[in-house]
Amino acid sequence: MLKAELVLLIAGTLLLLSVLASKLGGRLGIPGLLLFLAIGMLAGSDGPGGIWFDNYPLAQFVGTAALVFILYSGGLFTRWAAVRPILGPGLSLATLGVLLTTLLTGAFARYALELSWLEALLLGAIVSSTDASAVFSVLRQRAIRLKKHLKPLLEFESGSNDPMAIFLTIGLTLLLTQPQMSGWQILPLFIQQMLLGLLLGYGLGWGVVLLLRRLRLGFDGLYAVLSIALMLLVFAIPAMLGGSGFLAAYVAGIVVGNQDFPRKTALLSFHEGMSWLMEIGLFLILGLLVFPSQLPAVAAPALLLSAFLMLVARPIAVFLSLPTTRFGWGEKAFIAWVGLRGAIPIVLATFPLLAGVGAAQKIFNVSFFVVLVSLLVQGTTLSWAARVCRVEEGQAPQAAVRLEA
Repeated sequence: MLKAELVLLIAGTLLLLSVLASKLGGRLGIPGLLLFLAIGMLAGSDGPGGIWFDNYPLAQFVGTAALVFILYSGGLFTRWAAVRPILGPGLSLATLGVLLTTLLTGAFARYALELSWLEALLLGAIVSSTDASAVFSVLRQRAIRLKKHLKPLLEFESGSNDPMAIFLTIGLTLLLTQPQMSGWQILPLFIQQMLLGLLLGYGLGWGVVLLLRRLRLGFDGLYAVLSIALMLLVFAIPAMLGGSGFLAAYVAGIVVGNQDFPRKTALLSFHEGMSWLMEIGLFLILGLLVFPSQLPAVAAPALLLSAFLMLVARPIAVFLSLPTTRFGWGEKAFIAWVGLRGAIPIVLATFPLLAGVGAAQKIFNVSFFVVLVSLLVQGTTLSWAARVCRVEEGQAPQAAVRLEA
């Protein structure tokens, strides 16, 4: 049993290294998420740190909690005026785009990795969603500003496509563990989750706004505690009622972030910091969870799958999901290249592990490898891709200093 002070020393050291790595990564054009993963892997059982960690239930719980914070914070900083013009294309990418990516990637994985059809589609679903947080951290460091509605579209897609990937992963895991079920039986579940998540997220978001406007507390610090409590309820209530808690958290965040209430600037800064803490902590834990010694066994097929996902599946999904929109070929090509994979595929890969799916460990290792390749290849070439696709609008103006009265 480790002493409390030793655990806190390790946690503090890893967090400090991650913050410093984020600063270094921005200067080098490397996504901080990749460095967080690397630190976790170095501290893990196969690295010099030697920390043994294989607690998949704990990793899944931490991943779920972290995603709630990240999605809610993403909603808080989403401006509805910027999202409204791209709502249709964004929803198309978040639903049809994820489904097409799942089908194409699954078909390739069926033969490249010698999986059954359901196992291959499960792998496709796990790696189907994008994580644009790494994209904009690099773009901000390089002072690149995207044309037209590209930035809000990519932000909206990354925040709203997670529920679709989560549903597909859970549904395919159920089909693998309960062979008597039919694929058509999970369709009503999908409709139920999406509708309840959307409606309850919108309604609960307005409830959060009303409480933040009317409730007066004796200490300023309690407002941050209140905001966390309301955020957790926004996720848990729809999830308990059979809806998508992740979609509800994102939608509620959009509602709250676009309304005025006392101490809004302070609460937004608090949630931004919490989002960073959760993201760093999540990637550190996921880095600890993986065993690098197991990756070479899947390296060759995983590299092929990564190349297919980046160069074939994602571009086809983007171009078919945006057939008649105002985005040009260069803009669509950039959207396709921005499809970075982040924490969500690794978290989703723990679902089949806990459910006892036969090829679960192989799926987990391949998913982790795909995330590494995506962050390394796509994350480091975003500036180049923006220039080649001609989607730059020029240098971004210096950020204004936010003052709290």
